[in-house]
Amino acid sequence: MAIIPQLSLFSWQDLQELGDLERLVLVLDTVPDDALMRHLDTARGRGRNDYPVRAMWNSVLAGVVFQHLSIESLRRELARNAQLRALCGFRNAAVPPASAYTRFLRRLMAEQDRIDALFEQLVEDITAVLPDFGHRLAIDSKAIPSRAVRPAKNSGADGRRDVDADFGRKEYRGVHEDGTRWSKVVQWFGYKLHLVVDATYELPVAWEVTKASVSDVSRAQPLLNHLHDRHPALLSRAALLGYLPDQASDRYPEYVAGS
Repeated sequence: MAIIPQLSLFSWQDLQELGDLERLVLVLDTVPDDALMRHLDTARGRGRNDYPVRAMWNSVLAGVVFQHLSIESLRRELARNAQLRALCGFRNAAVPPASAYTRFLRRLMAEQDRIDALFEQLVEDITAVLPDFGHRLAIDSKAIPSRAVRPAKNSGADGRRDVDADFGRKEYRGVHEDGTRWSKVVQWFGYKLHLVVDATYELPVAWEVTKASVSDVSRAQPLLNHLHDRHPALLSRAALLGYLPDQASDRYPEYVAGS
């Protein structure tokens, strides 16, 4: 395992100067996934263990850290990078086939509640470490295009077509340096990621994925309710909350910027 130098907490410059494998080590050492791994190992039972659960999970995390856009891209990286295979925990040079990842990801999707719990635990952990975490919050959303380009003609869910996505639209406006106004409309077919983030550390504290057509305003209140219920200590620190819809400000007026 690579030796990680002492870092100032959440210094992006420090993180950018680390090598890819060192950044992955930080993630693998931080994610509280032991309970999930034990559960998946138990569910597997005494079947074949050519590709251990822990190694498969570690490689999926590696795909996220290294920003691979597909499993095939991740598999190519594993095939050419022996250090990465060893770090993930694969005991031999064989790279898991695409079918192994299909089965593993299907199992992970069946454990959404347990994976959500990992995120909630990380939020609790960082809230305990950083006294100012949660002081400045912001709400926003991000478009997630589907690999499909249009709705499926056949609505049956068989794993080969996207039957959940729909069309979304966002309009951006601003002012040029010369004072003229500009606007840009973005349309996509897919989903929308709604986020509440700590604006200082640029880390999420609550999230939800919806169809692309779901408005940001409609999901702000449920996200704040979630924080209120799951992370009251964090929400109690909030002094500023950017982009706060009117209906949310009725319940949480103390967090409105400038109040």
